[in-house]
Amino acid sequence: MTEEQTTNDAWSQVGKQFQSLGESLAEAFRTAWKDEGNRQQLGDLQAGLEKMADDVARAVREASESPEGQKVRQEAKKAAGSARAAGETAWQDARPHVLSALRSVDVELQKIISRMEAGEE
Repeated sequence: MTEEQTTNDAWSQVGKQFQSLGESLAEAFRTAWKDEGNRQQLGDLQAGLEKMADDVARAVREASESPEGQKVRQEAKKAAGSARAAGETAWQDARPHVLSALRSVDVELQKIISRMEAGEE
């Protein structure tokens, strides 16, 4: 397996964990939404999450379009050769921790969902 395939597989695993986390969050929202008392707080949380996503997207877009962003992109291309090996090593070291953290968050969300569903009965 090439280094590029290994890196792609690693990102694929992280993507799958984010998908699982998103599914758990969606289920938690659906479960909590059934309780009238939670609806206002969930609406506020949803608005906050949407604003955060919009702010991040705008910041990325602005940074990539700015002269500084273009200069950074050019400099990054020049440094990519030497940084790639170090980055791949760092990613390989961090990947198990990132995946473990995402799995832990997912497990905790599942527990919260279960408790919320048990409270409905």
